[in-house]
Amino acid sequence: MTITDVISGVCTPAFLQTFGESSLNLLQKKLIEKAGKVYVRCLARDKDVIAKPEEIVRQLWLIHLHHHYQYPVSRLTVEYPITFGRDSSKRADIVVFDADRPTVPYLVVEVKQEKAKDGKEQLKSYTHATGAPLALWSNGIQSVIWHRKNPNYFVEIPDLPTMGQTIDDIVGQPWTIQTLIEKENQRQAEGLKARSLRQLIEDLEDEVLANAGVDVFEEVFKLIFTKLHDEMSCFRGSSKYLRFRNSNTAAQLKQSIQALFDEAKEKWEGVFPSDDKIRLTPDHLQVCVGSLEEWKLFNSNLDVVDDAFEYLVNKSAKGEKGQYFTPRWVIDMCVKMLNPKESENLIDTACGSAGFTVHSIFHVWQQILREEKKPISHLFTMEKKPARCDDYVREKVYAIDFDEKSVRVARCLNLIAGDGQTNVLHLNTLDWTRWDETTKQQDWLDTYNNGWKGLRKLLRDPKKKDYRSFGFDVLMANPPFAGDIKQTDMLSPYDLAHKENGKLENKAGRDLLFIERNLDFLRPGGRMAIVLPQGRFNNSSDKRVREFIAERCRILAVIGLHPSTFKPHTGTKTSVLFVQKWNDDPEAGVLCPKKDDYNIFFATQRLPSKDNSGEKILVLDKDGMPMRDAHGHYIVQHDLFNHEGLTKDGIAEAFAEFAKKERLSFF
Repeated sequence: MTITDVISGVCTPAFLQTFGESSLNLLQKKLIEKAGKVYVRCLARDKDVIAKPEEIVRQLWLIHLHHHYQYPVSRLTVEYPITFGRDSSKRADIVVFDADRPTVPYLVVEVKQEKAKDGKEQLKSYTHATGAPLALWSNGIQSVIWHRKNPNYFVEIPDLPTMGQTIDDIVGQPWTIQTLIEKENQRQAEGLKARSLRQLIEDLEDEVLANAGVDVFEEVFKLIFTKLHDEMSCFRGSSKYLRFRNSNTAAQLKQSIQALFDEAKEKWEGVFPSDDKIRLTPDHLQVCVGSLEEWKLFNSNLDVVDDAFEYLVNKSAKGEKGQYFTPRWVIDMCVKMLNPKESENLIDTACGSAGFTVHSIFHVWQQILREEKKPISHLFTMEKKPARCDDYVREKVYAIDFDEKSVRVARCLNLIAGDGQTNVLHLNTLDWTRWDETTKQQDWLDTYNNGWKGLRKLLRDPKKKDYRSFGFDVLMANPPFAGDIKQTDMLSPYDLAHKENGKLENKAGRDLLFIERNLDFLRPGGRMAIVLPQGRFNNSSDKRVREFIAERCRILAVIGLHPSTFKPHTGTKTSVLFVQKWNDDPEAGVLCPKKDDYNIFFATQRLPSKDNSGEKILVLDKDGMPMRDAHGHYIVQHDLFNHEGLTKDGIAEAFAEFAKKERLSFF
């Protein structure tokens, strides 16, 4: 083969279209003949190599990458070793290194001689092994460029970015909320095969985060928090397009996601410290963002996020304290039965992820929107609400928890639901005599002061610094079941921690103390729903507890929950107790005149909502596919209430009829 043969082989319309005349001219200048063989001067190695057909294609690409795409020679290399386990014998034809991380591959190129069409899967495996975001296959006439978004997930793109461009500039169509809706509909079409956000996080934890050397809860929480902000910003128009995207190099992605996280912290204060950073490495972050970017976290009730946070916090330590998140169908039953109003103050004293408060907010908002004749869409939580809705969250809704991680999750969800407003406080509800020690700490005040000021205004006697008695209208809580309180100073203020002869008990169950503490939070006529172990309702040793409750309240209802309700964490049989404090004084609160004899509503959940492994049991349609409501939520099987007319009336509807017959004040 002569130089003329080489030139005639590449100076064809097909090569000209791929590389352009200038690259072909530059190649020609690099060709030399020595001892009857044609050599080409390698741009990357700066030495002469035999001009075999495949080498010619490689040199054309090196020239094109340098002169057309403007990548400096210092970023180009050839025969780059690829490691698979202990095998490092494979070599990539060309690698372009990352501009920000000069030892990390940015583009992997596999070239073949003109007639060869193989090597594409090999190239993808090289790209996956190196973590490079871009891959190029070419035989000089044909070329294919891929953007590697996730492990083993490649998207074909029309061109390579130049030195001055980002991948995002090339990838093309920007995403909006509508893009996420379309992707959600695609997953819905997959039915039972579609993964939930929780399953996706579990997979990320197993495949990516297990060896990332970070607190999984913290880093996933940051990403969800950031993505929620991005979705709301895009939906409300402050950002034209979604920015939580894996469409650049790992280093560029780290910068952009950190900037978005900083923006979210400024919008929703008090969830993360202002100087907090995303601690995932660029490569780990890239995989996580690529996995999460197609998920729409906002819908009409935030159940997508609820499920993910429940997994994260329970795994992080909730179960050790005997506190488990209340399933949302149980919460919705309680909200429907207690029927909170816009004018009423509401609190959850053991809030977990704030399910009771968030769903109460939604309940009241729907009342307001119906009054104002405004629609309730499937993006209800993202939409800007009337001022009355924001005022309700700011002035009427409170929550407390002693677990710091739960408080941050609860604040996150309440801030989002309340459009920047929240009164979720990190306090030990039971140890109220020590609240002053906590509330005087400056770092605590920096985060919680607004909510703390509002809570103090609801003291029964605001002039006193006695945090025992408050004036709430509605209280809903699922306090921790496990563990006893043994500290004498914590037990001494509680009547239920004393024996009938007045002596202090050696210990008392947490849930027992919560009963008394919660009643102290309620004003006369106030009403409460509390989840309790079934034993409190029928153990002979708890007779005094039942008498204590009956003396202070009208027992409205006792609802037995299915034994699988809190699986897989516990199989403890539980019931929900509904009460209303006695009140004969119309100036003190809603009337609930004391009676010696009255009717009580009893019911038991018959249909299980979870299987023995703790997985939700979904209602199936006539085709055997999971049924969704008008807002796109999967419908969980239960008989607690009618799900938007798609299931049968249940316990909540039966209680509503009972409440009307009994002329209860809140129906």
